[in-house]
Amino acid sequence: MSRIGNNPVNLPEGITIDVKDNVVTVKGKLGELTQELKDDITVKVEDGLITVERPSDSKNHKAKHGLYRSLIANMIDGVSKGWTKELELVGVGYRASNQGQVLDLALGFSHNIVIDLAPEIKVETISEKGKNPLVKLTSHDKQLVGAVAAKIRSLRKPEPYKGKGVKFVGEELRRKAGKSA
Repeated sequence: MSRIGNNPVNLPEGITIDVKDNVVTVKGKLGELTQELKDDITVKVEDGLITVERPSDSKNHKAKHGLYRSLIANMIDGVSKGWTKELELVGVGYRASNQGQVLDLALGFSHNIVIDLAPEIKVETISEKGKNPLVKLTSHDKQLVGAVAAKIRSLRKPEPYKGKGVKFVGEELRRKAGKSA
């Protein structure tokens, strides 16, 4: 039994949801998101509650039941509150700056890395003296923010000895002891 899929999703004020031909569209103050439903999963909207139902108890239907319920809940949270990921640049000389949707990263390579971001993402760089630079990504699409943050992190992953690299704020790194003399 899918415990996640059975939980109804609350529909907050100001959010509209539309289900047509197995496509769920959620509109809110921050934007609009769509999700296509497969495997005969149905979505019902009644009295401010959204319920996701499956046609049978097969393993595939159970998996998709919980998945689509989570995706719809994330879409509703995204268009109402938005999603944010923060990345921290740890290392001497590591810098970040942005001009509009262009992110410029200095990560210790011979040239700076320039990334053009999607228009749905708002980027903010914070550089304070004595602290590591931060890159703050905000959008209404959780999947897009996560994918872009993972791509930026993959440019220079944190290494286990000194912890230098790009890491998520609050991420715990597994550190190794250096050589023992």
